[in-house]
Amino acid sequence: MCERMQPKKQSEKISSLLENVKHTFLIMSGKGGVGKSMIATNLAVSLSHYGYKVGLLDIDLNCPSVPGMLGLADHKHKNIGATAIPLHYNNNLKIFSSQGLLEQPDQPVMLRDSAKKDVVQQFLADVHWGDLDYLIIDSPPGTGEEHLTISQIVPDCKALIVTTPQAIALADVRKSIQFCKKINLDVVGVVENMSGFVCPSCGTVHEIFKSGGGEKTALESGIPFLGRLPIDPAIVSSGDLGDTSKSLSINVQQAVQGIVKMIINQKLQGENTAIIEANQLIE
Repeated sequence: MCERMQPKKQSEKISSLLENVKHTFLIMSGKGGVGKSMIATNLAVSLSHYGYKVGLLDIDLNCPSVPGMLGLADHKHKNIGATAIPLHYNNNLKIFSSQGLLEQPDQPVMLRDSAKKDVVQQFLADVHWGDLDYLIIDSPPGTGEEHLTISQIVPDCKALIVTTPQAIALADVRKSIQFCKKINLDVVGVVENMSGFVCPSCGTVHEIFKSGGGEKTALESGIPFLGRLPIDPAIVSSGDLGDTSKSLSINVQQAVQGIVKMIINQKLQGENTAIIEANQLIE
């Protein structure tokens, strides 16, 4: 990345970027290990398949995982002058992550909270995103400096909260919801991940763990419930191979598409535009 610029100039560059972004979503989770990055990645890829121009920004500075999920872990970002160039996953999807700035793939990133705000601001000001229909921001677990920074500099951003059905995860989700309310960050909805298990032999979904807790929490909080995704062994293998959006079972594919359509239709309703139908997905 380029050297830090003057605050006024940086603010102007961020404002210029946001003028070219129609919708921004901050993907959050109360705790780690709930599949937040998987949801963010599949959401971004699916939106790009609908024909939307999408940017996927990974602001999990300490443990970036998005590039690896898309087979881009070894790719490095390039600069043109003072501007950083995101990686291209396909014609409609651009990605930027601290992973692409590291000299070695396993190099640790050690930043104090006071430095994280500056880095996140640089990712928005110094990266050439171009015109975007959607900017999807994958954040670290919890409610920390990264989330506060995005809420302060991206005024129209909406949060999407990911949880699992277990009570301990739901307790953290309620904290995330209260966090969003306190900082006036609208929540577009809740996704319940790891809800049931997809048998690799027969494809049947078995509820070996709890299910429905995410939906109940969303309804109690007056927040839309966007859908649930089952545990699918193919998610692990496809993620390890760098093709997270491929080779998933039909159950997970349908669940992801259902969530994406709900998000798109929420935005389209606000714009008085025709609602998208199931057969409009670009394969």
